[in-house]
Amino acid sequence: MTKVSPEVGDKMQEEIVLSVSADVSFASNHFPKYKLGPDNQILEEPKVDPKAPSLKEVVARETSLLVEQQKRLSVRDLASKFDKNLSAAAKLNDEARLREVASLEGHVLLKKLRDALESIRGRLAGRNKEDVEKAISMVKQVEALAVKLTQREGELIQEKFEVKKLANFLKQASEDAKKLVNQERSFACAEIESARAVVQRFGEALEEQEKNSQSSEKQDVEGLTDEVQEARKIRRMHQPGKVMDMEHELRALRIQIREKSLFSVKLQKELEISKRAEENPSRLYELNGSETLGSYLQIKPCYDKAPELLKCSIQWYRVLSESSKNEPISGANKSIYAPEPLDVGRILQADIVSNGQKATVMTTGPIEPAAGLGSYVDTLMRKTNTEFHVVISQINGQDHPSHSVHVLHVGKMRMKLCKGWITKARESYTASMQLCGVRGAGNAAAKALFWQARKGHSFVLAFESERDRNAAIMLARRYALDCNVMLAGPDDRA
Repeated sequence: MTKVSPEVGDKMQEEIVLSVSADVSFASNHFPKYKLGPDNQILEEPKVDPKAPSLKEVVARETSLLVEQQKRLSVRDLASKFDKNLSAAAKLNDEARLREVASLEGHVLLKKLRDALESIRGRLAGRNKEDVEKAISMVKQVEALAVKLTQREGELIQEKFEVKKLANFLKQASEDAKKLVNQERSFACAEIESARAVVQRFGEALEEQEKNSQSSEKQDVEGLTDEVQEARKIRRMHQPGKVMDMEHELRALRIQIREKSLFSVKLQKELEISKRAEENPSRLYELNGSETLGSYLQIKPCYDKAPELLKCSIQWYRVLSESSKNEPISGANKSIYAPEPLDVGRILQADIVSNGQKATVMTTGPIEPAAGLGSYVDTLMRKTNTEFHVVISQINGQDHPSHSVHVLHVGKMRMKLCKGWITKARESYTASMQLCGVRGAGNAAAKALFWQARKGHSFVLAFESERDRNAAIMLARRYALDCNVMLAGPDDRA
């Protein structure tokens, strides 16, 4: 056996290595990992962190998060999330494709290295046994590395298939979400259009009914004029029987005209309310009730989601039509308010404040007087004293347990409240006396009034009817005005 010196062996090994490639080093026991770069340059492959999660684990974690969040997201959020995940899946697909290309480049490099080692093996045949064995071990290492690369390639192909499957699933889910959003939008548009059509038909019907009522009212007035002229002719002809018949017919016609005019006013108010609802569809509250003296107005929510009135701050105002100024009504802070004679000819407004947000409701027009109330008060003015039957509800702000009937005397110089021979109060008209309707007593507010006989001595009286309550207020104010006293409620501008 030929003995080779270490110097000769090292020199031969350097020559062999230099003949293969200038970038190859056999100093280590395993074959280094390379990859081809631009212009077929061999570049060292970056180290992969073994602790980093694999692509399959990342995809599984993202899929589980998407499934959990799908139950909480709305339709639009779900669609946006699907779009984002679809783009992420496309990015992962690109990364898998790049890794596949890198694996193919690794196969090309291994093939070149294997050819180079085979050529080295041929050159070293019969020269150095140790170098040949080392080269053979390196070839085996290269073959083992090729097996690992093949396994890695199979894993990459499986991950690529899973990524494509997830991408197709996300794409289908995104399309379904978009279809659902478009379907809901179309349904909402159809409902809005149908609601608009209903409101338009309602407005057209009201306008047509108003025109018909106006035309019929004109015809009735013309017919009444003709009847009056005919009645005059009959009276001139000295026929008292026919004159009486004509007067009865005229009275009936006047009643019919009054009823039709009231119906026309009601239709106009309903039309005004519908127009306001169209102009302000987001209003929270509305005002219900007849806008005439002797009735009451009540604030009601338009939607179930509106704040409760019990938790809101409410204040009623009188709006002067000529100046549009708001005059606060002291003590009127409930959802129900009954107009009193001082409110006739004025617009009433209520402000509702809840959590810093303010909502306003207003009557469609000025408060109208009660039919026949003025003539009834004029008849009572001819008497020196008028009696009204009342029940005491409160004394000095405290509920009165007894519901016995008392008599309220309204005279030209003073007012008196008594029961038989027992007198509860008797006071002349002075500046300290106050008289107004009850402000906020539920449905019974239209039949009750507040009377302060003197400072520290007040009553809340309930009448038998709304007519008696308003007549008592008007009668007392007229008598007090004759005594140079302006009789009104607390903080009212007479």
